[in-house]
Amino acid sequence: MFYDTGCHGRIDVGQLPADVQRRLATLPGEWLEFDPDADAIVVRHIQPTAAPSLPTIAGELVSIIAGIPGAHHTAIRGGDLFVHTELTTQLVRLRVERGGAVHIRWAHPDYATAQKRPYAKEAEALVDPRVQRLNGQVRLTAADPAAAARELEAVADTYEGLYPEGECRVTTDAVGAVQLDLADVNLDAELLLQKLERAAQPGSLTGRLEIGSFAGEAPERYARLVFEGGRTFIQRPVLWDSET
Repeated sequence: MFYDTGCHGRIDVGQLPADVQRRLATLPGEWLEFDPDADAIVVRHIQPTAAPSLPTIAGELVSIIAGIPGAHHTAIRGGDLFVHTELTTQLVRLRVERGGAVHIRWAHPDYATAQKRPYAKEAEALVDPRVQRLNGQVRLTAADPAAAARELEAVADTYEGLYPEGECRVTTDAVGAVQLDLADVNLDAELLLQKLERAAQPGSLTGRLEIGSFAGEAPERYARLVFEGGRTFIQRPVLWDSET
C-alpha cells in the first residue's frame, strides 16, 4: 500500500446538516479538507512542503471533527489516514472510530504472524534495488558447488549499489551444499534470486532472505523471501497489532 504523497486515506463522517457542511468546507488546511459531496474528510490534491506532516495532519483532523456538533457524532462512520513522517519515513496510522474517537498508532513491522504467498518476480513493490539491505541465510545443493560459490560471491562483489558495505559469506561442503550468509549487504534481491535459482539443483533451495533499506524507505516495501519445498514465497511484515 505504499504511496508517494505522504498521506493517504479518508474519514467518513456521515450525512451532516447543510450549515455544518458549509462551515467544515471553509476550514483552512494544508493537508486535509472536508468534501461535502463525499461526506468525508479527504486528503487535498496539492500537498504542502513547509509544515511537519504528522502534527499538521493530526491537528487538521481534530479541527474538522471538533467542528461537528456533538449531536451528530453518532453519524461518524470513521476511517483511517496513513502518514509517512519525513525524517524516518515511519508509518503512522490515524484512526477515527465510529462516533469520532481518534487513535494514533505507529507501525512496528514484524514477520512473526506474516502470511506467506507465492512470489511473483518483478511484480512486487520492493525497496529500490540501489538501496536494498539484504540479511539472511540461504542453502542449496549444486552440481558444481565451487562454481556456484564463485558466481554468488561475484554478484555480491560487483553489484553497483549506493551502499557498498555489509558481509557476504559463501561456504561449501563435500556433499555439494552451498550456504550463503548475508549481513547488511547492498544487493538487488531479484538479481540474487536469479543466480540462486540458476545454481540450485531442483527443489534444493531453502532458507530466507529479508529485504530492508539503507535509505529509510517506508515499511510497506519491506519483505521476506522464504525458500522451501522447491518454491519461493514472499511475506510482508505485519504493521499493526491484531487487536487494532
